[in-house]
Amino acid sequence: QVPLVESGGGLVQPGGSLRLSCAPSGSSLLYYAIGWFRHAPGKEREGISCIHSRDGSSYYADSVKGRFTISRDVARDTVYLQMNSLEPEDTAAYYCAAEVSNNGAAYNNALRYTYWGQGTQVTVSS
Repeated sequence: QVPLVESGGGLVQPGGSLRLSCAPSGSSLLYYAIGWFRHAPGKEREGISCIHSRDGSSYYADSVKGRFTISRDVARDTVYLQMNSLEPEDTAAYYCAAEVSNNGAAYNNALRYTYWGQGTQVTVSS
């Protein structure tokens, strides 16, 4: 069973918005941080954002800074990625991942994360 489930992807026009959600698929998952990654065909996987469970501090890649916002709803055990001013270059499969080992790797290093979701497709096109 995939520990995390993403939702909220879809087709949107340039300049539009989407909100992605990431939640445990079963029982609650204890984690140090949740990261969002994206992978577009022909490109390397890119770590774009991360939020820490302890204090809610967040990080963003330069490619999304100012347009994307990561947040968490503790009561719903859900992490969100609000994506505004979407561009065709944002088209990719988006994945969330959970860090459960506090290993200190960089937020955009996939090796930091243990559990991954199955991904949700975001397509930005007119």
